[in-house]
Amino acid sequence: MDKKPFYITTTLPYVNAPLHLGHAVEFIRADIIARWKKLEGNDVFFNTGTDEHGIKIYQAAEKTGKSPKDFVDEYAGDFKKALIAFGISEDAHIVRTTDAHHEKAAQEFWKICKKNGYIYKKAYKVKYCVGCELEKTDSELVDGKCPIHPNLEIEIIDEENYFFKFSEFQKPLLTFYKENKDFVIPDFRFNEIKAFVERGLEDFSISRLKSKMSWGVPVPDDADHVMYVWFDALVSYISVLGWPEDKKMFEKFWNKKTPSVQYCGKDNLRQQSAMWQAMLMAAGLPNTHTIVVNGFVTAEGGLKMSKSLGNSVNPIDLVNECGTDALRYFVAREISPFEDSPFTMERFKEAYNSGLANGLGNLVSRSMKMQTLYGNSFPLISKDEARNKLHDKDIYHGDFDRYDLKAVTDHIWNRVQWLDEFIQKTEPYKKIKTNETQAKKDIKELIEKLWIIAI
Repeated sequence: MDKKPFYITTTLPYVNAPLHLGHAVEFIRADIIARWKKLEGNDVFFNTGTDEHGIKIYQAAEKTGKSPKDFVDEYAGDFKKALIAFGISEDAHIVRTTDAHHEKAAQEFWKICKKNGYIYKKAYKVKYCVGCELEKTDSELVDGKCPIHPNLEIEIIDEENYFFKFSEFQKPLLTFYKENKDFVIPDFRFNEIKAFVERGLEDFSISRLKSKMSWGVPVPDDADHVMYVWFDALVSYISVLGWPEDKKMFEKFWNKKTPSVQYCGKDNLRQQSAMWQAMLMAAGLPNTHTIVVNGFVTAEGGLKMSKSLGNSVNPIDLVNECGTDALRYFVAREISPFEDSPFTMERFKEAYNSGLANGLGNLVSRSMKMQTLYGNSFPLISKDEARNKLHDKDIYHGDFDRYDLKAVTDHIWNRVQWLDEFIQKTEPYKKIKTNETQAKKDIKELIEKLWIIAI
């Protein structure tokens, strides 16, 4: 039987600085979903990668005295090492926006949108946040600063650029939202983007003058311009599938029926669920099925953890001190699936000790000691058999379908608690002296259930 295709992607972080904990949260959550879908028997295409164009990269490279290409090559290597540290699946696809195929795909996407009448050129003047790589209105600024990047000066862009006719997609987007009631998860983020679109849309700039910022994908048929970084980077979600040349691969994973899921942070809500969807409509391509929006991991004072703010925690340091599983456990169970969550080292270590060391770790230690001392050898059931033995698998399905990984992990730890109580109730370490046959049956049940927990 053919496996059902399933596509999932993270956003692509800029490679202007090391990854922070917020990035690790997004990658690990997407990886958990990808692993679950594979366990269910789906043909999973899991995409992640690096966003390597734009003014932030250009400025960061200038500061180091390196060429932008040498700069991004170095950080792309560090990115791959980080994925290993986060325990990301080895078969994950990694796209770089400086890949030759991606650049050609972005140019082809531009040509189609322009041919369809959605790209034009005009002079304009606008306030711009380099941290967000977005234009800002006065109402979005606080004391003249971007509230997400208050340490950065707002720049004034005054030049002739190409624009995307975003304003023409208010009605198509609202219709799409109405017909796809679970398009954005959680629902309060969906309400946010619907309200944004209902207020009216303004066309946005999709190019920069090459004379001012040369690091970008060249605009087709205009050597004076390079593409605006968001326009280029969003196309990566389909270029990684071989679009436009490999129609078979693309149509397998990106169509109206196959689930396509995009994970992002709440500061990416507009780009992922409105701008990108309008761009897909302009190119005559199917829309994304689901956008899953994370809250921020916050530092002291409730501020977003950010590279540009300098208050980020290096997740590699957490892995080096406590291990990959400790980081993945904390992300899955201790960070809210959708709301902002504070991070402190005290909270991280407390979760590690209570959940892993004293919880699962203690259970595994006790169980394997009994199996080694008293248990008879027996073959473990297969992963498929184990999955079928989940008496509450419908609950798992429901929580996975809602992308509520905390609830999923809580179910697993309920099983840990249940097995602790099973040992206390059956006491196989005592029973082995009076009823060896029953004691070994109890140990066998214990190990099989522990194996199910592991899976």
